[in-house]
Formats: sequence, C-alpha cells, structure tokens
Amino acid sequence: MKQDEVLRILEGSYDLHVHPIPSHVPRCLDDFELVEQAASYQMAGVMIKNHYESTATRAALVNRRMSHLCTRAYGGVVLNWPAGGLNPYAAESALKLGASFVWMPTRDSAHCLKSGDMPGDFFTRPGISVIDEEGKLLPVVYDIFDVIKKYDAVLATGHLSPAESMILCKAGRKAGIRMVLTHPEWERTQIDAASQKEMADLGVWIEKNWYNIAEGNCSAEQMAANIKAVGAHSIFLATDRGQAGKETPVEGYIRFINVLHDQGISTEDLITMAQKVPAELLNRSIP
Repeated sequence: MKQDEVLRILEGSYDLHVHPIPSHVPRCLDDFELVEQAASYQMAGVMIKNHYESTATRAALVNRRMSHLCTRAYGGVVLNWPAGGLNPYAAESALKLGASFVWMPTRDSAHCLKSGDMPGDFFTRPGISVIDEEGKLLPVVYDIFDVIKKYDAVLATGHLSPAESMILCKAGRKAGIRMVLTHPEWERTQIDAASQKEMADLGVWIEKNWYNIAEGNCSAEQMAANIKAVGAHSIFLATDRGQAGKETPVEGYIRFINVLHDQGISTEDLITMAQKVPAELLNRSIP
C-alpha cells in the first residue's frame, strides 16, 4: 500500500484498545509516549486499557498535559475483581470521571479462566459470569445497563464466553445500550462470522484487533473474510498492543492496515473502520 494512502487512513483514526504503562504486566510504552506516537501520525484518539483499574483519570491527565497535540486519550474500566466484579458503582465512578467504555470481565471471567491464567496473572480468584445456571442475565447486569445508559457510554463484552456475549449483546441492544463485541477472533473468545453478522445487524459494533493476526489467533485471510461478511460499517479497528517486546501500537496499526489492504479491503472501508465507526462510538464528529 502506498505511504500516502496509509497516512490518509491514519489521519483522524482511533485505536480503541491499547495497553500502556502503568500496568500490572510488562508493557512497551507509557500513556504519554502512546499519545505522542499517535499524534505523529495525526491520529484522533487512543483508548487506554488496564485490566485491573479505571483509566479515566489517566486519560484526563494525559489530555490536560498534552492538550497541544491532536490526539486525545480515552479511558474506561474493566469489571474484573479489583473493580468489585460486576459492580455498577465502579462503572459509575469511572464514567463520572470521563470514562467512555466499560468492559465486562476479561482476565477474571469464568470462561477465560477455564483456559487457565493469562501471562502476568498474579492472584488466584473465582471466575465471574454474567448469567445464572438457567442462562439468564444476572439482575446486577441490568443495573450496569442503567449506569451505561445514564452516561451514554459503551459496554463491551470483554472475555465472556461466546454464549454469554451473544446473550449480553441482545439484551443490551434491547435496552438501548451501545454494545461492542470484543475481539471475536481471539482464541478464547472466537465467534463465527455468521454470529458476528447477527450481532452487527442488531446494532452491535464489532472490534477487529491486529493482535489476533500478529499472535496467530487467526489468519489475515480469515480476518478479512470476517470483515467482508459483517460489513465495514459495523466494525472498528484496534491493535490490542502494548505488550513488552512487541511492536508499538502505532506500528501495529500500520501493519494491520497494510495486511488488510493486501487481503482486498478497500481504502474507503479501512477509513470507515479506522475513523468513522470509532468516532461514532465515542460520539465524536468527523472533521
């Protein structure tokens, strides 16, 4: 792909899944370095994610100190055990401080823990599920819906099982919640293209991560096929990068763009997924 095309896609783009320092596990760059690198390509925004703490205040501090740059930082909270698990109060606290996303449990989800600890896990805990033994959403999930709706925020599925994610997305959309299906190509949360399309048809946004290609969870061909099956208008690109010893998130984003283009994804569809859809998710206008 020509360099000027890559730059056109990057200018005004967002990476809504990045893991910088401070973190409980080794990372390759901090919040400030992340924003500086993104700004060097005129990216519009980056989402700071930490599995075990709200990043709303981190994003606010970065934006205050780096207001001269074009790139804005965004924050969120993951409802793992350090946040109290399925805790609407933790969600509201983060949202009150400016968070944009709330993720359902990731490393601490019952489904994720069935496959064992992830690298960097440092405490033993029971798994968290959003459904009861009959497959119905727990009452507290509806309390979380109320908080999300109050702040017009986004609720993402995290590392829930495919079945939980589908149930959650359907109920969330019925309640008028803006929903994201988190990395459905990752090995622990894989969801087939037909089910992704079913969710997209309900108004769920589907996340596509460079990490899943780079780490061999799926091939570039399969990722592109899933994008074509779902439709670019329902998809946003992200990297899920920040891991120590790996390329930086911005470098990963550039590789992602090139790989998808090589698989037949058009420049216009890449712009839709890199710029337009994430801006809509964040309620930001496109210049």
